[in-house]
Amino acid sequence: METWSLVTLCVLLGVVTRWGVSLNSYSGAGKPPMFGDYEAQRHWQEVTYNLPPKEWYFNTTDNDLYYWGLDYPPLTAYHSLICAHVAKIINPEWVELHSSRGYESAAHKLFMRATVLVADLLIYIPAAVLYCLYLTEGSSMKKVSTLLCFLLYPGLILIDYGHFQYNAVSLGFALWGVLALGLSWDAFGSMAFCLALSYKQMELYHALPFFCYLLGKCVKLGLLGRGFFLLVRIASTVLVTFALCWLPFLSDPSQALQVVRRIFPVARGLFEDKVANTWCSLNILIKIRSILSSDTQIYLSTACTLLAVLPSCVRLLMKPTLWQFKLALVNSSLAFFLFSYQVHEKSILLVALPACLLLNDLPLMVIWFLQASTFSMLPLLLKDGLLVPYVVTSLAFLFFSIYLLSALENCTEEELKLGAYHKLLFFLPKLDLACIVRWKFYISVTVMAGLSFASVVMAPPPHLPDLFPVLVSVVSFCHFLGTFLYFTVVQFSEPTSRKSQKKTN
Repeated sequence: METWSLVTLCVLLGVVTRWGVSLNSYSGAGKPPMFGDYEAQRHWQEVTYNLPPKEWYFNTTDNDLYYWGLDYPPLTAYHSLICAHVAKIINPEWVELHSSRGYESAAHKLFMRATVLVADLLIYIPAAVLYCLYLTEGSSMKKVSTLLCFLLYPGLILIDYGHFQYNAVSLGFALWGVLALGLSWDAFGSMAFCLALSYKQMELYHALPFFCYLLGKCVKLGLLGRGFFLLVRIASTVLVTFALCWLPFLSDPSQALQVVRRIFPVARGLFEDKVANTWCSLNILIKIRSILSSDTQIYLSTACTLLAVLPSCVRLLMKPTLWQFKLALVNSSLAFFLFSYQVHEKSILLVALPACLLLNDLPLMVIWFLQASTFSMLPLLLKDGLLVPYVVTSLAFLFFSIYLLSALENCTEEELKLGAYHKLLFFLPKLDLACIVRWKFYISVTVMAGLSFASVVMAPPPHLPDLFPVLVSVVSFCHFLGTFLYFTVVQFSEPTSRKSQKKTN
């Protein structure tokens, strides 16, 4: 009973934090003609409520795709439709076709914020609670502490409740998938991930680890015995789930093709804004988008992504354990973020989720990455007027996570999994790597704080108007590349003897 009381308190703190951030401004508020992501979500409710499914993804008189056209898979559209029915009951003006464009009012803002919170409470938060209680090790207090840090991660809160999106829905479904696989509910886990992928196509960042883990498990059980029946059950679950999600668009091949074209808009380019990935950082020195054709950019980014993710997935295929699965999720999503085509700065949330799964195992490294991931979105957050929520949530997360998880006290070389680095750096004198990591962490936090301060109070030189966004992008990229290398080494090093690493489900 005491544990569940603490869990309830953690959830309440998470809800209060989310609602507090939601009281601030949102993307594009009062900025016609396009407004922002808030208006995009509202507009999708308008479209899905007033038009038949066959028109949702097509450019028509009543559906101008150049004005926030629907560009996510069908499950996002169904979610918008459900919200629209509720909105229609409360105030029909909120979803009136055409005339509701740019609608802004206090009541509507309250309604939209409530829809995000309800989705969180129904999908993301329950999965986080169950994961921390049943798939993390340690005392009840440590599990509750991990849960609190999980729920207080500022990046997701600031984007969903400040900028305004529903990222917690797809991430929540993916988390249910991880939870189910960890509990050996393989068919349910497959279904949950299919729902995540049918909600947001960016869940492809996590697709290869799910595939390799399940295939590796089937192979290990024997493809001529139990493994074959498991494979059939998983394949059937995946096919049925996708068929049900895409059912309104399967009767006409042109409908399905149009949905695919909308959710994979290659015409947008290699990257957008100042995203902290390889191509944007490299573009400072070499103007890739000017030198290479669009097709070449697609082939190059695809090849680099596959090369980066292949070692991790092969390792998982050969050793399908829960520990390897979690590490592969981090490495795969980071590889996609760093090297794939058409990456947004908000896509770092797809890396943050699997990183949160390792809060209990590698607290300092995960806290460090999560702090950097929030910092990488600073230009977007400042643009949306979210400076105060950014500072408050970042400081709160840093304090609670460092304190509750004893991240700086429990960071020996063994706990940081740094043993393999001595083998890699055999040509150097024996170094105190744990001390070096701690000092790098202090310097990193100082740099991020300094750049955040400078971005707010200092004006860039006239000939370098994007100086601070570029610096934020490059610094964040260095953090992400270092994180990718670190977790890759950890995945290929021998795990310590622990239940979660031995588990083969």
